[in-house]
Amino acid sequence: MAVDIGGLIAIIVFYIVILAIGIWAARKTGFRAKNLKIDDSMLANRSLGYVVGVFTITATWVGGGYINGSAEAVAQFGLVWCQAPLGFGISLLIGGVFFADKMRNSGFTTMLDPFHWKFGSLMNCLLYIPAVTGDIFWTGAILGALGATLKVILDINLETAIIISAAISVMYTLIGGLYSVAYTDVIQLIFIFIGLWLCVPFSMTHEATMDITKDSDDRWVGKLTPMDVGLYMDYALLLIFGGIPWQVYWQRALAAKTVRVAQVLSVVGAFGCVFMAVPAVLMGAVAKSTNWTQTDYGKPAITSDDSTLTLPLVMKHLCPTAVSFVGLGAVSAAVMSSTDSSILSSSSMFSRNVFCVIYALFKGNKPSETVQVWVMRAAQIVIGTLACILAIEVKSVYDLYVMCSDLVYVLIFPQLVCVFYIRQSNSYGSLVGFILGAFFRFIGGDSELHIDAVIEFPWYASGAQRFPYRTLAMLISMFSIIGVSFLTHCIFHSSILPLKYDIYGCFQYLHKKTDGPSIPATEAETKKSDPSLNSPDDYTTEKLSDGTYQTQL
Repeated sequence: MAVDIGGLIAIIVFYIVILAIGIWAARKTGFRAKNLKIDDSMLANRSLGYVVGVFTITATWVGGGYINGSAEAVAQFGLVWCQAPLGFGISLLIGGVFFADKMRNSGFTTMLDPFHWKFGSLMNCLLYIPAVTGDIFWTGAILGALGATLKVILDINLETAIIISAAISVMYTLIGGLYSVAYTDVIQLIFIFIGLWLCVPFSMTHEATMDITKDSDDRWVGKLTPMDVGLYMDYALLLIFGGIPWQVYWQRALAAKTVRVAQVLSVVGAFGCVFMAVPAVLMGAVAKSTNWTQTDYGKPAITSDDSTLTLPLVMKHLCPTAVSFVGLGAVSAAVMSSTDSSILSSSSMFSRNVFCVIYALFKGNKPSETVQVWVMRAAQIVIGTLACILAIEVKSVYDLYVMCSDLVYVLIFPQLVCVFYIRQSNSYGSLVGFILGAFFRFIGGDSELHIDAVIEFPWYASGAQRFPYRTLAMLISMFSIIGVSFLTHCIFHSSILPLKYDIYGCFQYLHKKTDGPSIPATEAETKKSDPSLNSPDDYTTEKLSDGTYQTQL
């Protein structure tokens, strides 16, 4: 089968439009060598308003994996198992209501800043590991899905499609930072909306498709058995609470003009996520209700090997050629909106939370903002390259991403809660919680990754855990942070251990150096010298004349 020239031209035009918009948006920062500002590149100078903000925060979740995965879940397991749209929607609501004001008021630049502020450099760097691996594996998974989609519809070489798509995303992200990502998100979300909804009526009225409203067996609805309730709840909680501690979300919330804007964007984005999943869900139901032997696919149903291609197969075989090209533009837009966001978020955290720590360790001070921006740009190239390699070489990238999502839920979410809501949480608790959370998550195994379970929890069957063991590991991590923090607080406050054993320096505020004996510090001095006893509510942030932000007690 030859490459479809018409479709190829259409996708080239789409890529040119996206690249042009990204470069146009970059005019606000420019690819300058001097006077580069972190707020410009990472946070669009904290200038996101309601319109662009709603589009970009919705596009954060409505990516290639989101719409492709929603269609796949409905087609393979039924609507009841399509948990991502509602789960991610609720996660945005919770993030907006309980965390957005605290993050935005504190003037943080990345999601990892509060961990650095509260728990120190070691935990800041440790928590970067699950965050960045999640982004890289997610980007690799969606690039792989795009390559497979282009191959199905246009018969384009998979490797070529992946490399070109990633290169374009990296190019405009490199030049314009969040400005380019946010403005291209607007166009990409419009493409997704038009492309998917255009495919819905054609696919639903195809002669090979049964009317989904007249399917007496409700095959596309699916069912939930009592044996699967624990597994179902585990995934639901993972999506809801594991969807909060992602830099792609916080990059936009922190870039909002005000706290109020950040909260509104989160709430509106939650409803936008659910709404944008509707056409993908409908096409998943269509795929389940289609007699595929009456199409060029030639099989009774979509096989498990092709399940990830559910959406492109519906577009190719159940829609007119021209319509399938528009739908392909929607998939491409969704993938690029996820790719640029993930690359920018990981590189931002590396520059701000890893490079700056290492630089200060050797130099004794922070690097200039210009250096930080260039390090971020270099990291974008590295991260984009790694994602491409994964998408081309590894066939189970999506399964690896699922594992990383688990780690974000188990390891980062409890730390985030303790940073903002447990005043006496400290570095000792944070480290123990991280270690125990990872330990209990891995001993539960993973059937998708063929990792054997060390412990078989209740309802274990057919090599898979049906007990909500991910949530158990998350709770163990959270209560370990709280318990160890309070224990060390009591030990050092009661002088059971002398302060010389306080290797993290969490309790050095208990004495202050004088010519005479050590005496307790005043409450004000204690709060200033021991951030672990404060919360972001104790701080005020003001914008200085040079455009930077200063946070202080």
